[in-house]
Formats: sequence, structure tokens, C-alpha cells
Amino acid sequence: MNYKHIFIFLLSANILAGCQQGHYATFTGFAQGGTYTVKADLQSVSVPAEQIQQRIDAILDSIDFSLSGYNKNSLLSHYNAGEEIVPDRFFREVRALSEYYREQTGGAFDVAAGPLFDIWGFGFTSDSLPDPERVRAALAACKEEKVLNFNAIAQGYTCDVVADYLHSIGVHNMLVDIGEIYCEGVNAAGQGWTIGVDNPVDGNNTPGKDLRSIWKSDGGAYGIVTSGNYRKFYIKDGKKYAHTIDPRTGYPVEHNLLSATIVAPTAAEADALATACMVIGTEQARALIESRPELEGYLITADTVWMSDGFFERAQGTYFPQK
Repeated sequence: MNYKHIFIFLLSANILAGCQQGHYATFTGFAQGGTYTVKADLQSVSVPAEQIQQRIDAILDSIDFSLSGYNKNSLLSHYNAGEEIVPDRFFREVRALSEYYREQTGGAFDVAAGPLFDIWGFGFTSDSLPDPERVRAALAACKEEKVLNFNAIAQGYTCDVVADYLHSIGVHNMLVDIGEIYCEGVNAAGQGWTIGVDNPVDGNNTPGKDLRSIWKSDGGAYGIVTSGNYRKFYIKDGKKYAHTIDPRTGYPVEHNLLSATIVAPTAAEADALATACMVIGTEQARALIESRPELEGYLITADTVWMSDGFFERAQGTYFPQK
């Protein structure tokens, strides 16, 4: 699990639900501990904007009561408490996707690593700096899959669910921002969606304030997610502990990869693989991206940056690390 955020360059300052710009409408609200923004071209859509807003909010509420570890009444919270649950669609789908990406990444992505996140203080508890025996116990608990944490895939998955709804009512041009991004088609100006990647430096806590690069869509359908270690960590006895935990070892990663941006066919895939890249480090992350022609990636370390060919073609105003 790690921090993920991409900043969206919006073409207008509209922030009200259902705000119109030509045939485009902007829907906003609160979701998953933050705010969401959905921009959609309603030219060929017969559903009223108010109804679309209500449906988006209903989807987000349903997913919160299914997958959130912070909602004490959610299915996930009841599951983690050892209670019997009847999984709904969202729980079943995310569980299946999570298992798929666990296998695809050799265990670098693992939602069953909830006990590890908790003992290191990056999950649903505030513990930190556990001794080796607690780490061994947590690793053993992970194998039992009794405590799950969907933080590293839930937001991306939610973007895809909202996008599926918009597809169902005839929307083809859209941007769905729920902390992670799904974009498709073009914006109100007829251009590809423009997305900025934050500069992964300590203290950069305001999305969009300090950007490293800008990526412009070519009009295709993409999920795009950045994972990084620069906004959530703690320092104890002079040592920095990043909040990316390697589920295979039980300890925070110590490589120099600061952030990984993944572009994939879905936001759930981009979400899961961006997290996995932060676990496996620069060289293995690069190999993973290059082995999958449907993926693009952007990796930033303290000393270098690497972009896949496809990402480089769409990158604008790339900023390199200061020496």
C-alpha cells in the first residue's frame, strides 16, 4: 500500500455538480476520504444531469459500504472483524482482481497484507516500528487472509465502475477523478485530457503545486495512477520509514524509487501495478512495464527519470531532478 495521487488540469474552474460547459457537465462531491470530479460529454445522453449526479453518488456510497476499511459498517470492516459476510458485487470483483494482480506481480501486490500495514502504522491502526517477532507474526497472519486492505486498488476500481455507468448511458468522452484517474475521448475543447504528475519530493503535499511532468491523452481509454513514498512516511531514530511495505518480506522498501506512474487500460490495473512497481523498485518495474505492450510508465528516482516510449511521446514539459 502506498500514497497515490495525480493532479488533473481542468479546463475551467467549475466546481458545482452538474455545471455545464457546452455539452459537457461537471459532477463533484465527496468520496473515499476526499473529493471527486467527473467530467462527461452529455451530447448524446438523454438522462438528466441531476439523475447522473445522484447515480454517481449512489455508486460511491455503495462502494464505500463494501470496500472501505475506515467505514466501520462496511463489508470489509465486518470481514476484518472475523464476522460472516455475504460479499456483494464490489467485494467479489475487487477480491478477484486483487488475486489476479497478486499472481501477476509475484506477490508484490497483496491485499491480504493488511496485518503488515497495521503494525507499521500505515493501515487502519497507528502502530509503528514493530520488532522482528511481530513482523514474522504478521507475515503468518497474511497467509490466512483474515485481514484485507483494498486501499491500493479500490480507488482505481471505483473509477472504472463509474466509467462503466457513464458508458451505459451513452457517454464516450469523460474524465473520472476519484483520487485515481480514468479518462477517455476528448475534453470540451476537443483535445485529449491533460494530466500532471506531481514532483515526488518531501514537503510537496499540495497536488498540482509542483509538477514534474504533464501527460496528454491521445483520446484513447486509459487508467492513469501515480504511487509514491513522498507524502506518507515517518522518521524514527534518524531513519525514514516509507509507507510502501513489501508483502513478501514484511518490511518497508529501501530502494530509491520515489514515484511510479502507470498508464493501463483500466484504472484498477494502473492502481495495482503502480503499487507493485513501488514495491519491486526501478529495474524490475521497468522490466514489468516493457514486458506488457498495453502499459506505459514513468519512474522517478532521486537521481534519474525513466519513461516508456509511449509515455515519452505524450509527455510535455518534463522536469528532471535537480542535482
